[in-house]
Amino acid sequence: MRELADRPEEVPAVFAERFNSGDPTALAQVYEDTAVLVPQPGTPVTGPDLHAANGHLQKLGVPISVRPRHVYRNGDLALLIVDWVIDGTDREGQAVHVEGTATDVARRGPDGRWRYVIDNPFGTRAQ
Repeated sequence: MRELADRPEEVPAVFAERFNSGDPTALAQVYEDTAVLVPQPGTPVTGPDLHAANGHLQKLGVPISVRPRHVYRNGDLALLIVDWVIDGTDREGQAVHVEGTATDVARRGPDGRWRYVIDNPFGTRAQ
């Protein structure tokens, strides 16, 4: 499994690899401890709720594909616009298709690695 990102444009690929591994601990490392995830528009979560929301999708066993569209960096902060899709058949044989364009913020930590501070997978989708 790849290390955490050295550059902000690598964060989505690291996220996808760790998501697809099925390992929730590995996925959690892509986030700062106080990160915010918006699993549904208008519903931010942190801490255990963040990891539970990601875990729910990971447990489906359907891979995510990501395609960074834009990365804007200012010092130790970066804004990432990322198209993503989860498409396939889950472990119970049900078709799964979820997609969006994420509006995310990543920050370089003291260790030089980039992690999500805000993960908003549905970007500007209305509530």
